[in-house]
This record gives sequence, C-alpha cells and structure tokens, in this order.
Amino acid sequence: MRLIETGFDDLFIIEPKVIEDDRGYFMESYNYDAIKAKGVDIRFIQDNQSRSRKGVLRGLHFQNAPYAQTKLIRTLSGNILDVALDLRKEKSTFGKVFTLELSAQNKKQVLVPKGFAHGFLVLSDEAEILYKCDETYHPEAEGGIICSDPELNIDWGISLDQVILSKRDQQHPTLANAKFNF
Repeated sequence: MRLIETGFDDLFIIEPKVIEDDRGYFMESYNYDAIKAKGVDIRFIQDNQSRSRKGVLRGLHFQNAPYAQTKLIRTLSGNILDVALDLRKEKSTFGKVFTLELSAQNKKQVLVPKGFAHGFLVLSDEAEILYKCDETYHPEAEGGIICSDPELNIDWGISLDQVILSKRDQQHPTLANAKFNF
C-alpha cells in the first residue's frame, strides 16, 4: 500500500497493492497497521456508501468540531471527480482545492483529514462510493460550501448548469460566508 503526498498536510492518495490473475484481482483496501507505520494513526468507526447517476454532484460537505471527520474515499464502481477544500485557516493551503479522479479501475483512494470540505461529481453513467469516517454523523455539526463559489474556481469538468444538486447543497454559502471551526 502506497501513501502518496499531495502538497496538502495530512491529505494523501492511497494506492493499494493489487494482485491480478486470470481469476480477477485481490487487494487490501485498508490496513490500520500499514497506514500507522507510515505515520497516519486513524481509527475508522463508520462506513458510508452511496450510488449516484451521471452528473450528480454531492458536496462540498464537512462536520465542525468536535465532530469533524477524517474520510477515506474510494469508488466501488464507475468514476468520480473527487474534490477536497482545505478549511484549516492556519495552513498555507487554506482555501485551496485538491481534485483527483477516482475509479473502480484505478482503485485509488483519498484520505481527507479533518478540516476539509469534501465533495464529488459522478463522471460515469453511475458510480458507487464507499467512504470510511473516524467520527459518526452529527446533523447539528454539518456544514457546507457551495460548489459554484467563484472564488474557489473549481474545474468540475462540466458546466455547473448540467450538474444535479440536492436542495440542501444548492443552499450552501460561499467560503467567505461559511461558518466553520477548524
């Protein structure tokens, strides 16, 4: 399992070792001891899974402290554009965005630490996403940033008038107007 730095503190790409043969493949998608040996000590306590159709954009979501979440995201089927926005004001990467295409084929995963807003756009006809969290969901702590914030200038790869957003995600404030406590 490779842990790849991204230029953002504590935000990593994880590439599992994939063993393929004529029967298919095997991979260890997560191993606490292997990740801890690389200096990342996170214990996950909740798994979430979603399926969405092409053009669905979920995000950008976060949970405020004391319920902030670290997430490990992977795609079980299809492909997505995964987006993480750094909300940690003390970091030089505050307000900067990290994007990566995740797919069932490339088997890459993104480890998004506490202090980030997270979202994704489905690029394939359908995609199924699994993400691990180190904190349970607390609706009173949830927050979000509007995906179309002009200051962020996120390149979603398609026109935002073509994306499918929930009513809740349409109501999120811009980064400049958002309330968060990281």
